[in-house]
Amino acid sequence: MICMRDRSRRGVARERMAAVSVGGGGRNIGVAMDFSACSKAALRWAAASLARPGDRLVLVHVKPSFQYEQGVAHLWEQQGSPMIPLVELADPRVSRIYGVAPDAETIGILTSAANQKGVEVVAKVYWGEPAKKLTEAAQGIPLHWLVVGNRGLGAVKRQAHPYISISLSSLWVLMGSVSTYVANHATCPVTVVRENLPPPPPPPQPPQPVATAASYY
Repeated sequence: MICMRDRSRRGVARERMAAVSVGGGGRNIGVAMDFSACSKAALRWAAASLARPGDRLVLVHVKPSFQYEQGVAHLWEQQGSPMIPLVELADPRVSRIYGVAPDAETIGILTSAANQKGVEVVAKVYWGEPAKKLTEAAQGIPLHWLVVGNRGLGAVKRQAHPYISISLSSLWVLMGSVSTYVANHATCPVTVVRENLPPPPPPPQPPQPVATAASYY
């Protein structure tokens, strides 16, 4: 798991998190969600290791611009859909209006997070290019943290020479274009979670405070 973000935007992110802390409210924790295995790994990590009571867990789902399951979708193309509460996201009759079809596993993770961690769960749908829309979501919602899944180095890693060290800048390229773009342009801390990350351990009792500064692994 790698946590990183554009250093030039660190001050902006810290100011946002400080404002939330002073105000006594929770944070907006975003998770990029396409319902793939790697995005579910990111969701599990965010729910278990990052979210805390009072936070809002925001699923950010990006669909191609040309796919409009419902005629009203064009009304949301620029700013994204309204926030979709968990009860509506779990109802196929409602979620299909937004062009979203969450599977039972994803709903189970979200329900557990809401019940066990005391977080509010919502989703927001955007239409367009994933990397740019995720970056827009970070600023527009706004998010105080964004978690993105990644399938790992895969074939590229196997082709690499075992004695060649990989710099952080090279690792960004290997991680994939979406996570690379988001890590460089998002206005909040960005955590990239590999699909093959082991399941997170149970949270300590009592819960320990979560650091608000970005970490590097």
